[in-house]
Parts: sequence; structure tokens; C-alpha cells
Amino acid sequence: MAGEPSHFELGVRDAARAKRFYGELLGWQFQKTKGEWAQVETGGVPGGVHDGGDEHDVIMYFAVPDIEAAVRRVRELGGEGEEPGPPTLGGRYARCRDDQSVVFGLHQPG
Repeated sequence: MAGEPSHFELGVRDAARAKRFYGELLGWQFQKTKGEWAQVETGGVPGGVHDGGDEHDVIMYFAVPDIEAAVRRVRELGGEGEEPGPPTLGGRYARCRDDQSVVFGLHQPG
């Protein structure tokens, strides 16, 4: 089904510190991927945590069956959509902004 939350990302200054904090607070488990990037196992919606320099945010990604078509639709509706990235372990992702500049993501599961 399209539109359900399918992935989230935590962009933080210090990923190791965030992993300690959220691991102790929420019991999350982490699988290291590259550098300080890690996949998050929450028992629900999967996620990722990464160093982001000055970027500190939480982005929710929503599942879509065709990421290119969904990004085109975002643009048609007055929003902004980055070009989808290449396939990764979890599928393809694109960051977007709605017509009021709210950041969200689209995710075509792999």
C-alpha cells in the first residue's frame, strides 16, 4: 500500500552519541552500515541515523510504488523533490518539500 510511513532518518551532529541516547531511552538496536551511518531497528518502522554536520532533523519517508512518478507529482503540486537516489539495501529514496516547505521523504521499497 502506498502512503504509509516506511522509513525515518535522524540527522544529528554526532551519530555515536545519538545511538547511545536513543538506544538507552527507547531500546533501539543499531546495525552499522558505513562510517557512522547505522540502520535502526525499532520493532516498528525501520530507520537510519547519520552524522549530518549542521543538519539536525527527523525525516519521515512514505512508501510509493513508483518513486520517479511520485517526485514528478510533488513538483506538479507545487512542492520540491530531489531526484531519487540509486537503489540501496532498503530501496530508493528522495527528499522533498511540500508546498509549504515541510520536509518529508518518498521511499520505493526494494
